[in-house]
Amino acid sequence: MGIMVHPLATNDGNKIRVKYNGILNKDDAEQVYLHAGLGYSQKWDYIIDIPMEYNDGSWIADIRVEDADNRLNFCFKDSAQHWDNNNGDNWSYKIFK
Repeated sequence: MGIMVHPLATNDGNKIRVKYNGILNKDDAEQVYLHAGLGYSQKWDYIIDIPMEYNDGSWIADIRVEDADNRLNFCFKDSAQHWDNNNGDNWSYKIFK
């Protein structure tokens, strides 16, 4: 499985790119969405679903981070409501200024 987040260091208002090549991609999903929020532990703020773009075998989405020095939490779903949530743990990345 491939998940890539770039860059991890950012300033408020900058974009972070998430690249996904996981199980939903292997199941030939018609559309994949990045389901993301900011926060620590199980508390997510600013939750958003972003349609991802299919490009060269992977799904890509950009998300603007208005509150750097936080955690980006995310998982993925397709248009049939199948989820890839890392076995219930989701993905979480510390964002640095």
